[in-house]
Amino acid sequence: MTMTRRILGRPVRGVVFDVAVAGVVALFAVAAAPTQPGGWGATAVGLAMAVALVWRRIRPTAVTAVVAVLAFGQVAFGWGPMPYDLAVLVALYSVVKYADRLRDGILAGIVAAVGVVLAAVQTPSQVAWYFSAIYYGLVTGAVWLVALNVRTRRLYVLSLEERAATLEREREAEARAAVAEERTRIARELHDVVAHSMAVMIVQADGARYMIDQSPETARTAVRIVADTGRQALEDMRRLVGVLREPNPAGPGPGAVPGPGTVAGGAGDAGAGGRADGGERTGTGGGPGAEGLVDEPAHRRPSVAELPALLDRFRAAGLRVRCTVTGPAGTLPQALELTVYRLVQEALTNALKHAGVGATVEVTLEHTADAVVLDVVDDGRGRPAVTPAPSGGHGLVGMRERVSVYDGSLTAGPRLAGGWQVRARLPLPSTPATEVIPV
Repeated sequence: MTMTRRILGRPVRGVVFDVAVAGVVALFAVAAAPTQPGGWGATAVGLAMAVALVWRRIRPTAVTAVVAVLAFGQVAFGWGPMPYDLAVLVALYSVVKYADRLRDGILAGIVAAVGVVLAAVQTPSQVAWYFSAIYYGLVTGAVWLVALNVRTRRLYVLSLEERAATLEREREAEARAAVAEERTRIARELHDVVAHSMAVMIVQADGARYMIDQSPETARTAVRIVADTGRQALEDMRRLVGVLREPNPAGPGPGAVPGPGTVAGGAGDAGAGGRADGGERTGTGGGPGAEGLVDEPAHRRPSVAELPALLDRFRAAGLRVRCTVTGPAGTLPQALELTVYRLVQEALTNALKHAGVGATVEVTLEHTADAVVLDVVDDGRGRPAVTPAPSGGHGLVGMRERVSVYDGSLTAGPRLAGGWQVRARLPLPSTPATEVIPV
């Protein structure tokens, strides 16, 4: 990180430059002392002007007033223009550029115009005094106009910086709101899963109580289901509490290495997404709860078994979707099935919105011994949809939050061959889910 050294709250470079300018004015004042009108008295006036110029940036109006009073004092003594009167031009430039209000610069310009006339009258010359006034006026006017132009550019740059800072704050606020909304949705869904598990436990426990004398084997099976379901419910409850945690203020930066819950491949920020043609995909490209393709009751809990119906809806919308499932598809916990379903739903919605109608999408769901791996790849060769794709989710923000619940990893980014790829790896919980059987 670059550090700017400061002296008395001011950047060192600016202080050094102002001291150098004051030094030049002081040098003119001292060098002309033996020959100039007023002698060392005029030199003292020039030195006072030089000292005042050191504060020309932080107190431009006051510095200009001091220099103007000294200059009019010089005229009152009849000394005429001096070399150190360069300080008058420097002060005029400073007040126009740095003053909070342009009015101060205009007043300084009027005072300078009066000073130009007085200086021209006292200038020894072979021509009429007004020729000297025109010359001094042109020089002073040029300095004033240059200062006004620099002031305008300075204020324009400051306004751009302020606007950029405001947009950055708004973007961060929107990202935090999107994360909070998505976490609330995930927590609500996980709460439904936990409530369902508790209901299963109650039903199985009641069945075991009634069957313990008639069929001990059935009762033991029911008790085992209660224990396994309880363990899974505790695991889901832990994830539910984790979803409601406070956001980490020191999250991964743009250059962070993809880790658990991190979006990589050019989509690391909270609102990142990407285009299927290799550009940038937005982070609000439809998702859970979107209208049209995603029309579900509020308390519905989709599962992996419903993926074919979801893919059919996207095929009807214009995507060419192929799905491949590899590995032994064991029984997954309901919360994990819900996460897989939502990830596929969000990835396909993004593909429809950014890759376009007619794009080819390959969905691969791989079951391994310790994880579920999901790949969604589109070729980015579709055409823009006549009707905009449904919106309502938060793109990769929601996907990242869902993956982070399982301490998984998410990578998303453009492919060299064109299109976009989303890859998610969800570790399986240590406690296997148990199928509920009637008692």
